[in-house]
Amino acid sequence: QVQVVESGGGLVQAGASLRVTCAASGVTFWDNIMGWFRQVPGKEREFVAAIMRFGGTYYAEAVKGRFTISRDNVKNTVYLQMNNLQPEDTAVYYCALKTGSSISRTDDYRYWGQGTQVTVSS
Repeated sequence: QVQVVESGGGLVQAGASLRVTCAASGVTFWDNIMGWFRQVPGKEREFVAAIMRFGGTYYAEAVKGRFTISRDNVKNTVYLQMNNLQPEDTAVYYCALKTGSSISRTDDYRYWGQGTQVTVSS
């Protein structure tokens, strides 16, 4: 049974940094592409970043240069380091396993976690 659990969210001030973590189990972790998404109430879930099996990365334009996705295939964990956070980054952050062909479409990901709330105050 595949499980994905996000953690590390919190309340920070604008300009601060935060790292959120996603732990996966029940899957051959190293063989999976992992992605981070975020969602604000009333809006669609949006792509944030993805990391390939051997470390290649993709980012949404809104977070390029501020966020860094990384993975530890020994710990079955993927991280999202978020620097210079802004109020518009406030959202619930989710991670999931990519199962389809697209890097950024939510429909091409499965096994979503419960999410972790990130709130950035101005």
